[in-house]
Amino acid sequence: MTAGPDRTTAGARPVPPPPPPSGSRATATDSATGRQAESASGSASGSASGAAVGTATSGPGDPPPGVASAAAPGDGGPTAERPYGRPVPTQGWGWFARVPLRARLVAITVLLLAAGLGLASAVTTTVVSSYLVDQVDAQLERSAESVANITLNERIGAGSQLPSDYFVLVRPKGGDEIPLRWPQTVNLYGVPNIPAMSDPEVQASQQVPFTVDSEGGVEPAQWRVVSFFYGSNLTSEREGTAFVALPLTGIHETVKVLGRALALSALGIALVGGAIAYLAVHRALRPLREIEETAADIAAGDLSRRVRPAPPTTEVGSLAASLNAMLSQIEEAFAVQEASEERMRRFVSDASHELRTPLATIRGYGELYRMGALDTPDKVDDTMGRIEDSANRMGTLVNDLLALARLDEGRPLRHDPLDLVALARDSAQDLHALDPSRDVRLVGLAPGAGAPQELQVVGDEDRLRQVLANLVGNVARHTPAGTPVEIALGVARPSPPPGDAAQGAPPGDEVAVLEVRDHGPGVPGEQRERVFERFYRADSSRNRASGGSGLGLAIVAAIVGAHRGRVSVRETTGGGLTVRVDLPRAS
Repeated sequence: MTAGPDRTTAGARPVPPPPPPSGSRATATDSATGRQAESASGSASGSASGAAVGTATSGPGDPPPGVASAAAPGDGGPTAERPYGRPVPTQGWGWFARVPLRARLVAITVLLLAAGLGLASAVTTTVVSSYLVDQVDAQLERSAESVANITLNERIGAGSQLPSDYFVLVRPKGGDEIPLRWPQTVNLYGVPNIPAMSDPEVQASQQVPFTVDSEGGVEPAQWRVVSFFYGSNLTSEREGTAFVALPLTGIHETVKVLGRALALSALGIALVGGAIAYLAVHRALRPLREIEETAADIAAGDLSRRVRPAPPTTEVGSLAASLNAMLSQIEEAFAVQEASEERMRRFVSDASHELRTPLATIRGYGELYRMGALDTPDKVDDTMGRIEDSANRMGTLVNDLLALARLDEGRPLRHDPLDLVALARDSAQDLHALDPSRDVRLVGLAPGAGAPQELQVVGDEDRLRQVLANLVGNVARHTPAGTPVEIALGVARPSPPPGDAAQGAPPGDEVAVLEVRDHGPGVPGEQRERVFERFYRADSSRNRASGGSGLGLAIVAAIVGAHRGRVSVRETTGGGLTVRVDLPRAS
């Protein structure tokens, strides 16, 4: 029994080959299906597949001989199956995938058009040829016996020859064949090669035309032949067999001319169709070229470019709408990122500037002390006090920066039920302790209304106390001593009055409202929009002298935003500044 060849031989039973030497390519054959998995040893090639499948020697756990080993995903060469059933492009179509889409569409259109025209031409020539042959058959069936009888009579009686394309062959019983033909017909088409036929064969094929080749002639041709018995009408005896034939050369010429005409027509139609297809594809792909140009401009940095919209019911229109939506999101994301980077740069610059002042103060007094300029205990005490004030201010600034950084990180806050009225009452007492001359009152939101007994919210108590401390601290720093202050509380709609500067998203339907109203100099309208910016001061010299860092309201906005609330500022009725905080109510 011989071993079958490789898998290319149909019906051969594969036989496992001998083990190859180490480091060479190996083949594992599946005894049931004859499939071969090819892999390469990875010891010398360093390929991404790792180790080879099917080594020269078998070890513990190896599959038995003749059983294919399963290759790891990505192993096994170009014929191995890939994971997830993804098709592996063959090298035969690799070049076609690199052809531009326009050329591929035109080529496919021309090929389909040519195939359709070729098929139509073949069907047409076949039908026409069959029809013409049927016409010859009908002519033979109608006139065969009369032509043969007339020809026989003329041949026997007058010895004339057949003056037409007909060829008559008479085979009498017991005699020689009598060919009756016209010399010009024989010269042109030759003589039909009619085979010898027995009576049963003639009986079976009587009046059924058949085709034979010719012998001789200028142009080799085929003949259509019909056979029948002839004899005396009186005795009804068969005297022999007659064959009447007509050449098919005219039909073949007609079919050739028709075929050439159809081929030329098909070629012309294919060329015209290809040109029309090229123009149509060129026009249809114009939006894609515009998208490509737009993408190139965007890649060059112009994020404001957009794809020209198209009808949304088309594929290009849907693609353009999706791309424009994506580009808008990308532009918005880049704008947000640039704004964030700009804020970060400004933040770092402002923080460096703010830290530089106390550091310079500490360094300057340290140099004075080192140089011996502080020669009295009073000067030393005064200098130490100034150094301590600068260090405290720097510590406050660093703490504020850390608080902002933690809020920017989005660290989770505590969500405990709180009474906002109690927090406001504590802050009012703190402000009164700082300046006993101030009139600090808790009131309701409506004019002349009293403060509510309680106002429940959910939030982080320490952070909300920091909000109130910053608001009260701003009032203490930026208003003259003795200026009255109201802390108003209540429930209202979240929308602030028109013209307010606001930060954060508005909460739900009704919110808990906290307002800190002072009657000091206030903040001008053009500066009111910037009070929540970090390190912004309406009067930087006064703020710096009083120890303010410009981060108080920025921290307030960050904390309120983390509580899904909203903070806004407006002018107090009669003069001053009102800071309003909207927080979601406790359910």
